[in-house]
Amino acid sequence: MKKIGFIDFYISEWHANNYPVWIKQICEANGEDFKVAYVWAEQDVSPVDGKTTDAWCAEFGAERCATIDELCEKSDYVLILAPTNPEKHLGYAREALKHCKNTYIDKTFAPDYATSKEIFDIARSYGTKFFSSSALRYSTELDGLEGAANVSTTGGGSNIDEYIIHQAEMVIRLTDAYPTNVSVEKNGEEYVCRAELEGGKSANLTFSPALPFTIEADGVKKSIGSDFFRALLTDILRFFKDGEASFDTEQTLKVMKLREAIINAQNVL
Repeated sequence: MKKIGFIDFYISEWHANNYPVWIKQICEANGEDFKVAYVWAEQDVSPVDGKTTDAWCAEFGAERCATIDELCEKSDYVLILAPTNPEKHLGYAREALKHCKNTYIDKTFAPDYATSKEIFDIARSYGTKFFSSSALRYSTELDGLEGAANVSTTGGGSNIDEYIIHQAEMVIRLTDAYPTNVSVEKNGEEYVCRAELEGGKSANLTFSPALPFTIEADGVKKSIGSDFFRALLTDILRFFKDGEASFDTEQTLKVMKLREAIINAQNVL
């Protein structure tokens, strides 16, 4: 049995409550033997539903660890969650990456570009293999659209700071270019973000809470409806085994640069 350790700010949240189920389903379908075996959470009671770490562990058959060090020592692989609290990722990464276990860090990777680079530097100093991604990178609708010069996306979520990461991930997967200039216009709950990218490329990202995810690349438009979370978790399990990311991880720095530019631009509106 390959044992995965979950590190979280509080463990009962949407990702932690769904990932073990999907991991089990993927293992049953593919003949794998991964299990979420260990948990460490900084905050004992979830503000989402009031569930304690012990109650979550009892429900999912995991063992609670007293420290991140204990979790990393017992686990074969590490998954850092806290998807709503990227400001926690640097501290967790400092503790976890020194154990040199293959590690996945959930979206949003970090609160800003500088912190993103710091996490990369920490991993490099220990030789620890890791990657991070929004699940939207794994939308099959994006397949074959890489190298696009002009990309437009739409998407929603409860707030732009947390959920624009999904559109930024899609844009960078297709363009693989750093932003050079970003502007944001706001109309009610809708934000229209315009980005100039390296190499003369461009992107428009439109965010509003109820908008569906869509992608348009060089005139080809698609609605996003594929099972991207299952695809992400399938790739995480593969990465845990062989330690090789399925894309150039520098793209994560480009994603974070684009996200930060959008947040900075909309904060001055």
